[in-house]
Amino acid sequence: MDTSTSEILLSNLSEFMVSRIGLHFPRERWHDLECRINSTSAALGFKDAESCIRWLIASPLTRKQIEILASHFTVGETYFFRDKRSFEVLKEHILPWLISSRKGKEQYLRIWSAGCSTGEEPYSIAILLNKLIPDLKDWNITILATDINPHFLQKASEGVYSDWSFRDTPEWIRRYFRKTKNGFEVLPHIKKMVVFSYHNLAEDTYPSLLNNTNAMDIIFCRNVLMYFSSDRTKQVVLNLYSCLVEGGWLIVSPVETSSVLFSQFVTVNFPDLTIYKKDNSSESHKLEEFIPVRTSCYPQPYDTRIITPLLNDIVPKPSDVVFSEGCRKSEIMGTDVNEQNEQELYKEALALYEKGRYAEVAEKIFKPASCSPDNAKAIVLLARSYANQGKLTEALEWCEKVIAIDRLNPGYHYLCATILQERSMVEEAVKSLKRALYLDQDFVLAHFSLGNLYKQQGKSNESNKYFENALMLLSRFKQDEILPESDGITAGRLSEIITSLISSSKNYGSLWSYQKMEGREELS
Repeated sequence: MDTSTSEILLSNLSEFMVSRIGLHFPRERWHDLECRINSTSAALGFKDAESCIRWLIASPLTRKQIEILASHFTVGETYFFRDKRSFEVLKEHILPWLISSRKGKEQYLRIWSAGCSTGEEPYSIAILLNKLIPDLKDWNITILATDINPHFLQKASEGVYSDWSFRDTPEWIRRYFRKTKNGFEVLPHIKKMVVFSYHNLAEDTYPSLLNNTNAMDIIFCRNVLMYFSSDRTKQVVLNLYSCLVEGGWLIVSPVETSSVLFSQFVTVNFPDLTIYKKDNSSESHKLEEFIPVRTSCYPQPYDTRIITPLLNDIVPKPSDVVFSEGCRKSEIMGTDVNEQNEQELYKEALALYEKGRYAEVAEKIFKPASCSPDNAKAIVLLARSYANQGKLTEALEWCEKVIAIDRLNPGYHYLCATILQERSMVEEAVKSLKRALYLDQDFVLAHFSLGNLYKQQGKSNESNKYFENALMLLSRFKQDEILPESDGITAGRLSEIITSLISSSKNYGSLWSYQKMEGREELS
């Protein structure tokens, strides 16, 4: 292969890596790119790099093939409590405030380690929470840890580490591990606090109730953004912004801080550390300049169908569902409001939702939802905005109200199930999903979610049954067709995920995996 051909291929490969995985290899790193593709070619079944590059550029890739690429192109250099200053600020400032503000109320915390590598970061977070919260068993803790490299995720889920992972780490950390013949294994009560899942920051949808990336209090995304192109980095930052609740925190590495890149955040300067806070109360931030509209999916009314009287037993009518009485549409905006005005108000709220400004959505849409008991669109949007703020009680309340309007809409029962699951109300979530399937037996995501729930409970037979049902239904869709209620996931993408879940002997995570601490083991 001559020099000019080589440069053209490397240039094309560089563009491909940016578009599919998000990794940026500028011209000065092409030597590194060439070395990595040489080692990847054999794994993908090619005898030489040139053939491999031409095939990559011309062919649609499966998730498995992307995983192979990621395993050769990503770096997993980390250790426990890396960047001590970040964890000091987390311990001394951020977590104490969050814990204090929620103690005795809805006791929950949601933290995402995006680009978790081999798991040292999320386990460090779990250890810190274990130290700070004495009654941890009474809290609903979500620590989501994601990465694009399947080998990293496998190691992380096993939770066994060598001395190298403890370098520059206080000795007391080892109390949370037990010595094995292969190294040091994370203790079970720490391990079960963390859920590991595959996620591609460059391609996958987020925030989404489906993959548990919504309503985060804290997001760690350290030493990840530096590998992305400028445009890709901006889009990832915008998505992460939308994943945070109002007042949520984004923690990046010191080398990734940027007043321009994080302009939509409030910059908070601690001694020797800069982190970012989502705070829409500051009028100085013109969010519309930074946050593009993204496509979202909302429950749409299904055709009315004849349902047997048994529906009353299978789909009970929610009790104590009350809408505001005596509420006039003129109260919504202080003047007479016709249906057209109400539609405009909904569009404005929807635009805010798509920009991640969920608190503003709730303020704008609350009265139209309250004063119009038949306004299902407004009620669903309000429920989703509350869910994305972590206000699950309110979200569930409005789900019950929209179900009272249309008990035969499977999409509403599915939305209710996602919120119930997030509240660790697993049995209730299963019932809601079965109601959705009773109303629409071809509801793909309901089959998938039931399969996931049963897999988490160790019920492999039931899990596989629902996964197989979902795969059969997915075969009716085009590969690039976006699934209803999915927040943008395509049929082909979900098929790959289900196939991976079925075939994996050691599942390192799932799209819809939430865990709640069942107890807290005391250290001896």
